[in-house]
Amino acid sequence: MSENLPVAWAAADNAAVMMMLLDDAQTSRILAELDPEELRLLGERMCALGEIGPDAIAGAITGFIERTEDLGITAHGRIAQVRTMMQRALGEVKTENLMQRIVPPDAPRRSMLELARWLNASALVPLLRGEHPQAIAVLLVQLDPQVAAEVLAALPAGEQSEIVQRVATIGPVAPQAIAMLEELLARRITECHGARPLQLGGLREAAEIINGVGKVTEKRVMSEIGKRDKPLAKRLEEEMFKFEHLFVLEPQQMGVLLRDVASDTLIDSLKGIDEEERDCFFRAMSSRAADGVRDEIAARGRTRIADVVAAQKEVVAIARKLAAEGAIVFGSGDDEYV
Repeated sequence: MSENLPVAWAAADNAAVMMMLLDDAQTSRILAELDPEELRLLGERMCALGEIGPDAIAGAITGFIERTEDLGITAHGRIAQVRTMMQRALGEVKTENLMQRIVPPDAPRRSMLELARWLNASALVPLLRGEHPQAIAVLLVQLDPQVAAEVLAALPAGEQSEIVQRVATIGPVAPQAIAMLEELLARRITECHGARPLQLGGLREAAEIINGVGKVTEKRVMSEIGKRDKPLAKRLEEEMFKFEHLFVLEPQQMGVLLRDVASDTLIDSLKGIDEEERDCFFRAMSSRAADGVRDEIAARGRTRIADVVAAQKEVVAIARKLAAEGAIVFGSGDDEYV
């Protein structure tokens, strides 16, 4: 056994160097796949490496290439993989529009079930009205729970309990049932949405459009929307004015905002953003005050996401009030507003 240790250590050293070359998110995903003994050995070698020179990096990469040169990368699921990557960067709607242009014409078409997972509740409900509770249950278990809940709430009250009962007792689903659901969705999607079944538009897209039209037009449009649909106007305002929009404030105007923000609220709100994103807040403070806030953030430890979101909303509400009063201004003039 001892004769194999140097070999194991050499392999672990190469693996440790490769891990150090990856970013934190990639490293975390890899570590999650290792067993406890592998984690122990890899962690031990990473800590023992010390300074990592160019030769060690080159050797680790060469070893990686030698071990993987015969593996290749399967094409199975490639389109779905690309779509997922794009969605993280661009969002659902823009990704789908882009994928329609770049997917090869002879590529397998997405299943109706996969398309249904991209639809929101308001688009799904018309597809399911009048259908058998079992078919609805089979679809609901494949949706995001929040979307499934919204769909269930929008269906007739007399059907809801039976649907939930069938979801709870659904058991194994035969391939024939999935095929029948595919046929049902294909027919109903075509009937209700035509050739482009995916939901287009949405709050984010509407907010982006309003943000770009200028202050005068924005006020007029938002006022008219508020008269027609106050809840929608409120959701649009929240989408238009988010916490990250504060990052563009100049230090002087940020200082005006911070004077109205309670210390605990500020600390909780900053817990939810990266260190570099906090700089725009710290630049509006004295170095001593900024160091104090940094210490408070570090000392606070773990904070519930709900508390962070609530604090950020409170800061945004204060900023919106100050902007309405003219105490702070977003953009470079009357034609620009966030």
